[in-house]
Amino acid sequence: MGAVVAALLVTLAFAVGKRVKNPIKDIPYECGVTPTGTAKERFSIRFYLVAMVFILFDIEAIFLYPWAVVYRDLKLFAFIEMFLFLVLILAGFFYIWKKGVLSWAEDEWRYRSAVWKKDKAV
Repeated sequence: MGAVVAALLVTLAFAVGKRVKNPIKDIPYECGVTPTGTAKERFSIRFYLVAMVFILFDIEAIFLYPWAVVYRDLKLFAFIEMFLFLVLILAGFFYIWKKGVLSWAEDEWRYRSAVWKKDKAV
């Protein structure tokens, strides 16, 4: 039933809707800024690194909710376990911060990348 209603609405919009060709309406919307380049440009690897880090820390933050629910039952054991969990998360966070993953400045990224490659070669 849902597929029939969806198909009906799309068909109705296509049949009844206006078709006004306008070059301004055909360009992609980028927050009011005139787009430059093509849509096939590559994203910087930094975008993906930040996205992965966000997902990693977001998923780890989910573990805080069940811990808060059972905290009174487990008492000191739960506190020590969550303290160790948060220390490991923060250690990872400070590591990626030190490596420059969160830095979006181009010059600083190139410098850190060169230093990192030099450290790896040694």
